[in-house]
Amino acid sequence: MPLLVLLFILLPTLELVLLIKLGSYIGALATVAIVFVTAVLGASMLRREGFSTLMKARERLESGEMPAREVAEGALLIVAGAFLLTPGFITDAVGFACLIPSLRRRMAEALMKRMALQVGTVTMQSTTFGGGAGPQSPLQGQSPPQGQSPQRDQNIIEGEFERRD
Repeated sequence: MPLLVLLFILLPTLELVLLIKLGSYIGALATVAIVFVTAVLGASMLRREGFSTLMKARERLESGEMPAREVAEGALLIVAGAFLLTPGFITDAVGFACLIPSLRRRMAEALMKRMALQVGTVTMQSTTFGGGAGPQSPLQGQSPPQGQSPQRDQNIIEGEFERRD
């Protein structure tokens, strides 16, 4: 809840105060021109960086790797685009920060670490389908080593799916 208050009430209020203060110093027309120029410049940079990130993701996919960093960077580019299209100087600063490759890479790594921690926490707190408690073994569903009899895993449900419209 505090994050939502910050984003939807405090941030627009600060943006308005900054726009009014700057407008009183340099004039309303110049302030609007600056906001317009930052939006156009940001959109141009966003297009270039987005294309670059897309090409990196494609290269990683073609080499058989998972493009996790590129996906995180893509999410940050979406945030950058939204912030750059929002009139204001604070949002423009955050948006341009997301467009700088070295900063975006660090933010993406921090985002991936945070998501890995959250996913790990959810995995450890989840229960098995059959009602038992605790995390599942990472080896579940794999064939047993040679010479051992396979154990029936009651947590796996197999079937086929066909959609009919």
